[in-house]
Amino acid sequence: MTALSRRSDISQEGLGWFGIIRVGTVQAAIGAMVMLATSLLNRVMVVEYSVAAAVPAALVAWHYAVQLTRPLWGHKSDQSRSRTPWIVGGMCILAFGSVLAVDATIWMAKPDLGAVILAIASFTMIGFGVGMSGTALLALLASRVTAERKPAAAAISWTMMIAGIVIAAGLSGAFLDPFSEPRLAIVTSIVVLVAFCLAMLALRNLEAKNPPIIQANGSEKTQSFPEALREIWQEKEARRFTFFVFISMLAYSMQDLIMEPFAGFLFEMTPGESTQLSSLQHSGILVGMLASGVGGSLYTKCFGQNLKLWIVIGCVGSAVMLGGLSFAATQGVSWPLKANVFGLGLANGIFAVAAVGAMLGLASKGRRSGEGARMGVWGASQAIAFGLGGLTGAVLVDQLRASTGQDATAFQIVFSIEALLFVAAALVATGTTLIRPSGEQKEGLTA
Repeated sequence: MTALSRRSDISQEGLGWFGIIRVGTVQAAIGAMVMLATSLLNRVMVVEYSVAAAVPAALVAWHYAVQLTRPLWGHKSDQSRSRTPWIVGGMCILAFGSVLAVDATIWMAKPDLGAVILAIASFTMIGFGVGMSGTALLALLASRVTAERKPAAAAISWTMMIAGIVIAAGLSGAFLDPFSEPRLAIVTSIVVLVAFCLAMLALRNLEAKNPPIIQANGSEKTQSFPEALREIWQEKEARRFTFFVFISMLAYSMQDLIMEPFAGFLFEMTPGESTQLSSLQHSGILVGMLASGVGGSLYTKCFGQNLKLWIVIGCVGSAVMLGGLSFAATQGVSWPLKANVFGLGLANGIFAVAAVGAMLGLASKGRRSGEGARMGVWGASQAIAFGLGGLTGAVLVDQLRASTGQDATAFQIVFSIEALLFVAAALVATGTTLIRPSGEQKEGLTA
């Protein structure tokens, strides 16, 4: 059975720009709801209710662990006639879990076993909801966007996801003051309701009116989940890309919990100033995403698709900027920290969008396994890396500060490790063909 026989009817149109924006709107809705659990409720538990910081950190780590089910949800969406029910179902679970997480947080004002059980259950639902809806949504995007538009599609969808997080955080923060439990419940419920309704409007008839670029033949035997995983893992290309996703996202997330302490300890920044530094980094990420999306699409038109180039540029650039931060630990306030952090965000954004664009292209290359199963495998790898990365970075800094007695040495070592991980990710990427082949090439590959 060849890849070409599995997918016969060819359509060259794919999703238009407005359709891609609609997919991005769903991504933004997912990001807005997840923000409530991973950011807002984290702060409320620790600051307003004096819960140990380890509790929300463990809950966030657990929601990433639950996302190991992504390959299963992706495979199930491959086997169904439509991905939309999986997206809608996942978002229903995510919305309900987000509301329950707020209830669990309020209950923690007077903590007991019931509050803990409800918190675990709600974050489990959030993990399932994100995994189910996010995997099916990316599979939908992968199967309905032409190769030339995939870099820009990745940039648009991820930029809109971050925009959804920023807008939801800004609006909810503005209406939460003065803080009270009823106000917390009302504001978060409105955020969830608005995000869910926007996603449903964006999804309306989106899949029905935009058939896949390469349609499934429909005559082949249904592939079981273990068979799909076995096929994906036996492919050198897919296996190496899984390693690349894990290594690069581990390096990407290790800085999350240590950047602001780094600025405070070694550059004597106030909490407000370190928060602004974090905002500057995210601004750089947005600029990098847009640059990678626009630049990748223009490059594809002129020279052909080469997402590997943009991934390597982003990874090497991130390694250089992290090397700068490592050196900054010995220089103190004389170092141009803001420029360095913005540059790190810029490089991170370039590599992240290029990696997602490559993921969209590789997802359609399976002989029998569909886009959903492949997106699920890479999504699970990313979830593991995100769950481990932030925790690993924070633990390493704490242990090194305690053992060396030197703040500068501790941060210098951790930033150096991150830089080396990005270099390793670039090396892994160079051994992976990240370009979706044309029909003629596919014929040659399936001999």
